[in-house]
Amino acid sequence: MVHWSLRRQNSWVQLAGHEGNFKASERGHILKKFSPIENACLVALMEDVLRPYVPTYYGLVERDEQTYIKMEDLLMGLEAPSIMDCKIGIRTYLEEELAKALLKPTPRKDMYNKMVALEPDAPTPEEHKQQAVTKPRYMQWRESVSSTASLGFRIEGVTVEAGPVKKNFKKMKSRDKIMETFVLFTKGRKDILATYLDRLEKMQTALQNSEFFRTHEVIGSSLLFVHDRRGFSNVWMIDFGKTTPAPPHVTLRHDVPWEPGTHEDGYLLGLKNLIAAFRDTMRTVEETAEETSECLEQQGDISDKVLRKREIEGNTTNGENKEL
Repeated sequence: MVHWSLRRQNSWVQLAGHEGNFKASERGHILKKFSPIENACLVALMEDVLRPYVPTYYGLVERDEQTYIKMEDLLMGLEAPSIMDCKIGIRTYLEEELAKALLKPTPRKDMYNKMVALEPDAPTPEEHKQQAVTKPRYMQWRESVSSTASLGFRIEGVTVEAGPVKKNFKKMKSRDKIMETFVLFTKGRKDILATYLDRLEKMQTALQNSEFFRTHEVIGSSLLFVHDRRGFSNVWMIDFGKTTPAPPHVTLRHDVPWEPGTHEDGYLLGLKNLIAAFRDTMRTVEETAEETSECLEQQGDISDKVLRKREIEGNTTNGENKEL
């Protein structure tokens, strides 16, 4: 997850993820360490129908003998922003990465340690004995423990109103738990949920009409959800460091499961499921609000009856006192 906090109007402080990849720039811009793949994507996207859904690209700059991509600061002007990073797609590794790892599947202790830290029973008896797992095994297991493999997206991190970054979502697979997170992230505000839903649906249409999307394998990319307490909200496509052109002979659909060699990323599968989850979250929030309203009305009716009863009793008592 990429997460910055606005400490001053023109100063970004990176709080989590991609440490060292970003530098502060002048107001309204940020600098990201140069990646030829991401740079090529942003250049192409500036001429595509997806341009309104990605950070504006301002070219390359040199700082301290290092090349950076200059891009739009997506949190500019937000007051105590809430941010959620959702990784989209049914896998977050390139086919080339898997193929390379399969050529030399060396057991690795570091990946075994990562696996048992998250799920102690995940390794096989043989892997436990060796205290090591191969990279291909780890890569495919990693997708299976989150909602990436089942839903085509996963929550990477969340911060609410510039608070601490929460990243304990690595094992979150339950759709209900994901929807609960959406409610906590938006504090159940229907206006924010509605804006997010509308933006995602328009993005879905743009993707289906995009020449860039039709010809690129989108891997490891995220949707960045941002809103503030005033109700401003938006969603952006970010992180294109693994987004590469598909081989000329491959026609990508983005809405079918991945099989090795197909280069399918499942981006539209994930987006469809994400939209459905937001739609159901909004419905749940509305139903909860209606139930709360009905409950309050019932409480109000009871209170009115109690007050009237007390008023009658008071009048009766006063009358008795007068007779005495």
